[in-house]
Amino acid sequence: MDMARIQREFAEAQETFALVELRPTPDGKVFAKTAVQTTIGRQYVLSIKFPDSYPNEMPRVYIDAPSVTDSPHRYNAGHICYLHASMWNPGLHNLRFVIGRAAKWLNKYEVWRAKGYWPGAEIKH
Repeated sequence: MDMARIQREFAEAQETFALVELRPTPDGKVFAKTAVQTTIGRQYVLSIKFPDSYPNEMPRVYIDAPSVTDSPHRYNAGHICYLHASMWNPGLHNLRFVIGRAAKWLNKYEVWRAKGYWPGAEIKH
């Protein structure tokens, strides 16, 4: 886990998103906590967990509140599929990108809840 990079990305994410925190874990690592609001005004709290191999492996995004348990595009471990893993590029993608993609996922989730379909392109995995 590249802590210097995570600190830098955290500072950059704070420039775009008002509610972003970096919190320690019991094992000496960190995770990001953020809140985002969708276009219909619903607010969500997210935890973004960095794998040991970060930035070579993409972070996992969990929706803490409100509970989202019945949606498509989620992994069995509970994190959302905001980007197909094969598309992660550590040279281009960062925490700001991850939060933006998670916000996009949440807006699609709300369309799915209201209308019964997931908007946009989908990649099977």
